[in-house]
Amino acid sequence: MKIIEVKTGKKDYLPLLLLADEQEEMIDRYLDRGTMYVLVENGVKAACVVTDEGGGVLELKNLAVAPTYQGMGYGRALVEFIAETYRGRYSLLQVGTGDSPLTVPFYQRCGFARSHVVKNFFPEHYDHPIYERGKQLVDMVYLQRRI
Repeated sequence: MKIIEVKTGKKDYLPLLLLADEQEEMIDRYLDRGTMYVLVENGVKAACVVTDEGGGVLELKNLAVAPTYQGMGYGRALVEFIAETYRGRYSLLQVGTGDSPLTVPFYQRCGFARSHVVKNFFPEHYDHPIYERGKQLVDMVYLQRRI
């Protein structure tokens, strides 16, 4: 397994990124200013984008694992790679996600704790309702982990 920084052609991974953030216009807001990584093991299995949010905060803006490979540790491997790579340069790794029974527990298992909530984020920023496991996402939940 290798994790590689993507410096050019980030949009080539758009189908994978859209699994974690299903509106391309939202991805466009952070893709160019973010640092992107792909996890490769006999092909690309996962990708993530991180951004410097200032004040020692690094934000995981997008973490996507190809559906066939979900639940196999690739997402966790990317989180640990990011934490280790940026340790000492940032004090906090944070992620904003929908209040979902799929994503919140994943991040909690990766050592993140709830920080704060942005009410009505999804209806105000997306052009369509977003559902995860049958639940409409409304609020953005931020979780943080010290690194």
